[in-house]
Amino acid sequence: MADLIPFSAALRERSSSAHSSSERSGFMADLIEGAGTREDYIALAAQHWYIYEALESAAERMRRDPVASVFISDKLTRLPALEADLAFLLDADWRERISPLPTTRAYVERIRQVGATWPGGFVAHHYTRYLGDLSGGLFIGRLMARRFGFDTNGIGFYLFDEIADPRAFKEVYREQLDAAPWDADEQERVIDEVLRAYRFNTALFEDLAAAKADAVA
Repeated sequence: MADLIPFSAALRERSSSAHSSSERSGFMADLIEGAGTREDYIALAAQHWYIYEALESAAERMRRDPVASVFISDKLTRLPALEADLAFLLDADWRERISPLPTTRAYVERIRQVGATWPGGFVAHHYTRYLGDLSGGLFIGRLMARRFGFDTNGIGFYLFDEIADPRAFKEVYREQLDAAPWDADEQERVIDEVLRAYRFNTALFEDLAAAKADAVA
């Protein structure tokens, strides 16, 4: 009898296409490849603030859940760094100068919904954001630093000073996914929610591109 594929491996395999599609979105591709501007980077950071505010608020509620709490680590917290980045990039009045795009509002609403009612759904969004941050996000941070002349100010979101070995951290996280007490049906629900999160990401990049086009029209 063939060995069962670990849940973390199945999740990674099933979401790889959606992950790649999100990364290849025109707005994000431009930013990575050098066609994006400092203003584009700021626009992305602003939307991230709403997403991580919702996710980290949900994490505070989920700390009491026996399954979801296993995945929550203060080492991952991004909101203070994002706020410092936005203060550096936009000035002290940054809160008055940003607003959520339509996809961001829908994304935030979904995170709040599952973060209040469904541990597996919360973990799906937690996994999508933070393991992405510890993978491609680290590369993006270094790239933005070189491109826009940032030192640490402006890219704090991408700096995980408390995680010395991101690869090892991700391996432990995947072991925790494999150990989660979910049956096959719940695992499918979690995978579906991860795919939903990637669709939100792709749609957000489309919103950012549209907002940029409207600004120059």
